[in-house]
Amino acid sequence: MTAAPTGGPFGALREQLTDAVATFADSPDALAGILAGIVDDVDRALAVPLEIFPVCHHSPASALAMVRRLREKKPKVIYLELCEDLQPLLTELRNCRLPVAVQAFASELDGFPPAWRPLSVVAPVTEASAEYQAVAYALETPGVKLVCVDRSTDHVFQWLPRDAGDRPGGAASGSDGDRDDDGALHGDAVGVEIGDLRPGFAELEAYLLHHGKVRHWSEWWDQYVEQPLADADHDTYRQVMVLIGSLFRRLRPSRPEKLDRDSDRERYMWTRIREHLAASGVDPADCLHVCGAFHAASDVEQFGLAPDAPAYEIGPRTGTRWRYGLIPSSHSAIETQFGLAPGSVSVAAATWTKALTRSGLTPYRLDGQRGGRTRKARTAAVPAPTVGVTDRLSGFLGATPEPAGLDEAELRGWCVDIVRLARRNGYLASTADAIAVFETSILLAGLRNRARPTPYDFADAAVTCIEKDVVPGRRDVRRLCEILLGGDRVGQVGYDALPPLARDVLDRLQPLGLDLEKRTVQRALLDLHARPDLGPCSDLLWLLRHLLPRDAARPIMGERRLGHRSVQESWDLAFGRHQRALIELGYEGVTVEQVLEQRLRRAVRGPDATAAVALEAVEDAITLLGAPRLVDELGTRAVELLAAERTVDDAPEVLRRIRRLLAHYRATAPTLPAWCGSFVTAGYAHYCTLLPTAFADEQTGVRQVGAMLGFLVSLESLALSLGCDRSQLELAVAQSHPEAPAKVALLWAARHQLGLLPLAELRARCADLLANPLVVPTFPQYLSGFVQALEPVPGLAPFVVEVMSTAFARLPDPVLLPWLPTLITTLREHGPELVPLLVREAGRTFPGTLPALDAWVPPWTERAAAPVPVSTAAPAGPVVDLLAGHPETVDALAGLLGCTGGWSTTPAPGEPASHAEAAGLLGRHPDTVDALASLLGAGAR
Repeated sequence: MTAAPTGGPFGALREQLTDAVATFADSPDALAGILAGIVDDVDRALAVPLEIFPVCHHSPASALAMVRRLREKKPKVIYLELCEDLQPLLTELRNCRLPVAVQAFASELDGFPPAWRPLSVVAPVTEASAEYQAVAYALETPGVKLVCVDRSTDHVFQWLPRDAGDRPGGAASGSDGDRDDDGALHGDAVGVEIGDLRPGFAELEAYLLHHGKVRHWSEWWDQYVEQPLADADHDTYRQVMVLIGSLFRRLRPSRPEKLDRDSDRERYMWTRIREHLAASGVDPADCLHVCGAFHAASDVEQFGLAPDAPAYEIGPRTGTRWRYGLIPSSHSAIETQFGLAPGSVSVAAATWTKALTRSGLTPYRLDGQRGGRTRKARTAAVPAPTVGVTDRLSGFLGATPEPAGLDEAELRGWCVDIVRLARRNGYLASTADAIAVFETSILLAGLRNRARPTPYDFADAAVTCIEKDVVPGRRDVRRLCEILLGGDRVGQVGYDALPPLARDVLDRLQPLGLDLEKRTVQRALLDLHARPDLGPCSDLLWLLRHLLPRDAARPIMGERRLGHRSVQESWDLAFGRHQRALIELGYEGVTVEQVLEQRLRRAVRGPDATAAVALEAVEDAITLLGAPRLVDELGTRAVELLAAERTVDDAPEVLRRIRRLLAHYRATAPTLPAWCGSFVTAGYAHYCTLLPTAFADEQTGVRQVGAMLGFLVSLESLALSLGCDRSQLELAVAQSHPEAPAKVALLWAARHQLGLLPLAELRARCADLLANPLVVPTFPQYLSGFVQALEPVPGLAPFVVEVMSTAFARLPDPVLLPWLPTLITTLREHGPELVPLLVREAGRTFPGTLPALDAWVPPWTERAAAPVPVSTAAPAGPVVDLLAGHPETVDALAGLLGCTGGWSTTPAPGEPASHAEAAGLLGRHPDTVDALASLLGAGAR
């Protein structure tokens, strides 16, 4: 092993660490190399002529040190570790209320796996962060140049592993499933942050948490880094942060792909810095490089400004078209994105505010920044600049922490406020609980070797003393502590920073008279009869209802469907809560109508497009856009998709939508569009071709076969008028030979509809099934088929009620009772929307009162037991002679209708046959004659 240099400002510290390793370590060579390498990394970083300022993301200590350093050094150029193509958006931060996130978005990919679509990168910005202080200083100070030097967003995805099965992005894994909607403001975007400092070695992190007596890494960082460095001078802060970055860089598992990406980022940044220095000619001493502490301890060859460093070639970007903008962020979204402890960013914001008050520093803010409070400028003591590099690490590492006294006023205020919040949220908290929280906080701090209770100790104490039970729907005490310590602050993008589409939406909805930028849910009432000028607002709201999340624009009253527009509408609008979705909508087009048109075209041209999807797109185009040319284009595509389908899985949806569209055109247009006729003829031929296969295929459900028959039967007249041949359907039915009971019943119904199976024979077949004990267990499946047959043959409803009633009447209880659950589940599974038709038919068949039920006789029983009626002789004439001479047609029609009886003989001329028949009829039914006689008798009297 090569001996480390012993000279320089850190020679004494290096020797001290080496002696300690030799005394206490089991394997001194490896550990000595690590510790000596850490000191060498600090020495190397501080020796670069261009000052490197190491930071940790969303760290109050880093932000305070940045403010102090900027006021002391006043650099002319700031090199910021941020994607270089995001720099133009930083000027728009002045129009926003922090926290917000700078975003790059791409939906049309070129050079990336299609499974990655869409790509999104976000870089959240909070006021209590060093990067925001650097941006505000650079943008508000004349003559200062801000240069973002990190790799572009395109390179972020270029350097990811090309596994199309794993889509990049998403929130950090963890137990964040119970977070609210504000925690999902970033969606599944890839997070880019400045200064990610966390151990990459799981055992090291577990060791630190265990011996630090904390539960989460954020808590450890706050106690052992944030608090000691909050008031440290610049040299001490800088050396300690590089030391921590070097430690975490060296103690991490060997992951070549992650190490290569980090090294490439560092090569990229130093290459951009060299290029800018060469082009601008600025003195490196007047510059400041703001980067993560992890990258400040880099070991790449391009690190620093050495003239003999090898060149690094930056690869070209892909052809992907990126769109940029700002989206709202929140503390919980940042915590979810980067795997931080819940409430840690809120605690950091509260620590930042308290530190500013204590130190008297005035932070940098962009002119016109929304939100927050503008602090009056105060002159804080700036330490005198040091010449050269001095060792501050030895003193910091060896010094005993200064005892910080208990701030009883602050802790007492927390305890009183948390009890007040708990009572407002339904907890039975009292003054005794406030005292208990106060004492428990001090106790926990003592058990954890802390000089004073931290916000984390206070939250644990509040949960212990107040949250004695958990009630669903009520905020938990830990969430109340987050609210108390600063709350989940949610940012907002200002109007001037919104994309053109979002501004256009807000402008077009101004007649509603609502402040749609608020995060509250607002009720909009539209009386389109009294105020026709609100019609465009209604159209836009229905468009947004289709494009945005369901809660962004929720109709309370009114609907928009084919051929119907409500006169009065009521809406719940929450565009402020869904500002991110509205902004990302602006990446797809300039107007909402353009975005919807593009999405409809993509939907019918996509790899998963079906005829049902295309018909749905046609409905949306009619109801929302009213564009005839687009409707014809989508309808033509629906015909192509239907002809290309090889399955009938979507047959019920296709039937429902084409029926609705045909009814709409028949009511509103003089003729059907050409694509509708083509769809009907293509569907008729398509389903006739697939019908035998669908009957025989076990994977095809009875619902799909019923929908196919419904299409063929209900649209048959239109198809025949357009040139189709009915023999196609007859051949398809003749070639069908199903085995499943439900499909057998469907086939019987189809043959009955075609006139091939009389109703009497169908009734006889069902009676034979009920008489066969081997078939009775499967009889519910036959009923399921008959229920599905109501779609193509609705006239079978009385017969289905008859068959079901006959089954209940004839089957014994040992057979009927086990059969009932199967019947109910079968009907629920295969025909839920057709059951109401059966119920209505049963209501017309059965009596409406209970007394009438006792004397009620089923009509099919009467029909079976009724005597053969006396034939009525028809008068002689050419029609009667023709039918009597050729009786086959009348016999077939009588058999189809279920009529029995033979032909009557024609009476001789002059014989009064009708007199005897009339007398017999009046004798069998005397009620009418008796009523008439009594009426005439009363009139005579």
